[in-house]
Amino acid sequence: ASCRLGSCHITKTGENLRKEVGETPEEQKMLREQECGLGSLISKDAQIQLRKKKFPFKCKAHFEKDKEKKEDITKEAKEAFSSSTPVELKTRKIIDFSNKVYVAPLTTVGNLPFRRVMKKFGADITCGEMAVGTCLLEGKQSEWALLKRHPEEDIFGIQIAAAHPDQFTRVSELVEQFADPDFVDLNLGCPLDLICNKGAGAALMMREKKLKGALEGITSTLSCPVTIKMRTGWDMNDPFAHKLVGHIQSWGIDGIGAVMIHGRSRLQRYQKLANWEYISQVAMSQSEDFPKIPIIGNGDVFSYTDYEEKIAHEGISKTAMLGRGALIKPWLPTEIKERRHWDISASERLDILKDFVRFGLEHWGSDQQGVNNTRRFLLEWLSFLHRYVPVGLLEVVPQQMNQRPPTHMSGRSDLETLFLSQHSADWIKISEMLLGPVPEGFRFQPKHKASGYARVD
Repeated sequence: ASCRLGSCHITKTGENLRKEVGETPEEQKMLREQECGLGSLISKDAQIQLRKKKFPFKCKAHFEKDKEKKEDITKEAKEAFSSSTPVELKTRKIIDFSNKVYVAPLTTVGNLPFRRVMKKFGADITCGEMAVGTCLLEGKQSEWALLKRHPEEDIFGIQIAAAHPDQFTRVSELVEQFADPDFVDLNLGCPLDLICNKGAGAALMMREKKLKGALEGITSTLSCPVTIKMRTGWDMNDPFAHKLVGHIQSWGIDGIGAVMIHGRSRLQRYQKLANWEYISQVAMSQSEDFPKIPIIGNGDVFSYTDYEEKIAHEGISKTAMLGRGALIKPWLPTEIKERRHWDISASERLDILKDFVRFGLEHWGSDQQGVNNTRRFLLEWLSFLHRYVPVGLLEVVPQQMNQRPPTHMSGRSDLETLFLSQHSADWIKISEMLLGPVPEGFRFQPKHKASGYARVD
């Protein structure tokens, strides 16, 4: 009785629908894939082997190597690559990122239902949330779920964060065997202390020998292109991405499809404007003696005019890479492709949320746990959506990413005013319109709080 999609489980006469289970494991797997539309990424046996640390990796872990020898970082990086016997390779895929709208990996809010919404509005390329390599190697189901793609995602990538060459290479073995991404992105941009303190994320930018070993191991294992997402450097006063990209280019590693550069440093996180002049400098600093790597810029694209202004910088690929802009304006791909500022109505925005809820119940389930998960991620998304100011209310068009809306704004309707609210209690009201009432005493605190938008309810 509590199922919100009960009609999908019973016939017109009220009898339970039943599916015949296949006799062979292959038939059973096919039925599961048809049922969920996503497929099972990793087998149960493989998951158990990973948890017991008995999976037959070809690449040795760093602690499995000769413990009597204290190898330096250079030798460790080389051994991680040389000790891995490449998996049987297919023909390497080629991905053309130019003139496409690419939705960047977005932790927590860049989930599968959200990416389906973005596909409806014209996104060409999507990428899963950042997956931590050590968690994948431990067989954690929650981490492997981040690698799932929907059939609607025709060009799909996964992003991996790790600190050592052997971790990247081992994860690549698993990806090659159990997943089917169109590209794999190395995370060199995550600014979180939890990631950087382990030598991953933005910290890996400062460990070139580790990075080189990781790239050699990954490209020798995967049959899909590899991309690299990085920042300008550690400190905004001392950017070094132009040096790092030059070194990556000189290594001559085959299979690197593009380098994405977020125009802020690690310590900046998301403060101040992205430095697109420096991104152009990185692109133009590549040597003529080696094949050039496409450079894709990222940061503060919030309208089609922003996109056209930023890609006009010399040397930058004409790719619209969207981050927070996609969270605040999920219809942004349509604006970019149609070159217009869309004054979208409140009812149309509500329809977007209805689609998200429907996709969420399909993905996380329609039982109480599925409803709770859908509500949680809807509220996380609403903590970004409220920052949008409708075009019809603006004195100057378009709205800029760093412009903070007034505290108390009134829309052209009650629903539009509700969407403009910066209070989590109003976000909960919106969720109740779509998912029913919340339990008594329910509270919500957003996981990601930008200093420019923080509010105390």
